[in-house]
Amino acid sequence: DVPRSDGSLISLRGCPSSVCLANGEAFAIMDKIETSHEDLIHDAQLDYYGKRLATCSSDRTIKIFDIVEGGERKQVADLTGHDGPVWEVAWAHPRFGNVLASCSYDRQVFVWKEIAPNVWNTIYKYSGHEQSVNSIAWSPPEHGLCLACASSDGYISVLTHNADNTWTDLKIEAHKTGCNAVSWAPAFAAGSAVAAGQESPLQAKRLVSGGCDNLVKIWHCISTEVGEQWDEVVLPRAHSDWVRDVAWAPSLGAPDTMLASCSQDKKVIIWTQDPESQSTWTQKEIQFPCVVWRVSWSVTGNILAVSGGDNLVTLWKQNLLGDWEQLGQLSDDSNPMKA
Repeated sequence: DVPRSDGSLISLRGCPSSVCLANGEAFAIMDKIETSHEDLIHDAQLDYYGKRLATCSSDRTIKIFDIVEGGERKQVADLTGHDGPVWEVAWAHPRFGNVLASCSYDRQVFVWKEIAPNVWNTIYKYSGHEQSVNSIAWSPPEHGLCLACASSDGYISVLTHNADNTWTDLKIEAHKTGCNAVSWAPAFAAGSAVAAGQESPLQAKRLVSGGCDNLVKIWHCISTEVGEQWDEVVLPRAHSDWVRDVAWAPSLGAPDTMLASCSQDKKVIIWTQDPESQSTWTQKEIQFPCVVWRVSWSVTGNILAVSGGDNLVTLWKQNLLGDWEQLGQLSDDSNPMKA
């Protein structure tokens, strides 16, 4: 059931300030942070403003750091309560306050909130899964405070905070042999941010998931009289081993709807939706020399970061011919290198 790598890699998902580009060529030096975790670190996420860092580990703890003057990180909180390795953490949008979610091998999902400076309480616990919860993702804030969770039991749970401060949960049978990753589609259509003077319509909720059945699936939310229903679209089989991560590209200025998937088959697939046929997706494949664990898009959705079993993070961008080229890479010794 262990869904992650050896923990030596830190995800860049949701961390736009981890890598800085100047003219597309210069890469900022990475800082190494001593976290005081007592075991492998599985995830690290910066908040919306890039001022706070949350990390989680096999030591069953979550640590929160403030970034103070000069770029120094100061640990300000140590969150405990999980009974197993914590795989992922995820910050909610700041319009909902300082809210953090975590998922664990202990089959639980916790939602934490800062109720006073550096004082955190658990405001919700979900224990509806029968096996490890491997991945979590908050929806775009336009859809409210809504958390998707992927589990080894094959289900995706969608946890929604209501106006009366209660939570509702809905389970989707997603991947029979286990679900490893989940990601939300942007709230607005690709290209809508560049349409001057026009107000973009809010899109219905959509998810993408990856599983141990080697499949990538898209889920469309439909509102009915009895509640929400999630319809499944299975993308063509492109991976030959477990899909370890999926990431839907942000729509900010992007002309096309894109998502990325990575797998133990040493491949990353970039999927692009045909604007003429909403059910048709084209594929571009990037081959790697090692297992690929995580994929993450830049804020603008035009640069893809990939981390793999070789302890490297590589950066990729689509050229004018539609092919994906490597811009550079960052190694675990903190030295930036050009491709």
